[in-house]
Amino acid sequence: MREHGYAEIQAIGASAINQAIKAATIARGYLEQDGIDLVLSPSFTEVDIEGNERTAVRFAVFRRPASLVEPTNGKQAVAAGF
Repeated sequence: MREHGYAEIQAIGASAINQAIKAATIARGYLEQDGIDLVLSPSFTEVDIEGNERTAVRFAVFRRPASLVEPTNGKQAVAAGF
């Protein structure tokens, strides 16, 4: 995230999805020290595993744009165009 500003996480099954969210939460804590916040955008995708089609959840992980970062004074931020 520090270098490219984008990542993808793909998981199949409830346990793997849970672990993926935990990993993103932990990463968010590490990146917070560098002033980087994350946004996850989930989607479904089909993957082939040993000839069997499975549904996976794919999380696109982005840096949160500065226009969407909550201000520290407690007032809600309003992003242009939203």
